[in-house]
Amino acid sequence: MEKDASINVLGDTLTPCSVRDPVTGFFRDGHCNTCAEDRGSHTVCAVMTAEFLAFSKYLGNDLSTPRPEFGFAGLRPGDQWCLCAARFVQAYEEGCAPRVHLAATHQRALDIVPLAMLRANAS
Repeated sequence: MEKDASINVLGDTLTPCSVRDPVTGFFRDGHCNTCAEDRGSHTVCAVMTAEFLAFSKYLGNDLSTPRPEFGFAGLRPGDQWCLCAARFVQAYEEGCAPRVHLAATHQRALDIVPLAMLRANAS
């Protein structure tokens, strides 16, 4: 798998989203890097909230429950994580989108998420 260029939505070098264990990102490199094989477009660097974690769990993607068999401690409010761009849009439309770090959000997110939407939730 070949990574796309590490450029953020502002046109600058992509900064890290999170380096805590477990490390986030499609490549598990702490960045919201992506490639052609990343069908979910894990490109939006988001700061988790209790409301968003409950929303994601309700939709079938439980990010808060630890899964030790996968080395996943579960996310808590305040943790940063590379979200699927479409899930961010879905949460935004439902009024529960998390804050985002624009410098750590990959430019490919713009294929799905309008920049104005990201800016409205910028931290």
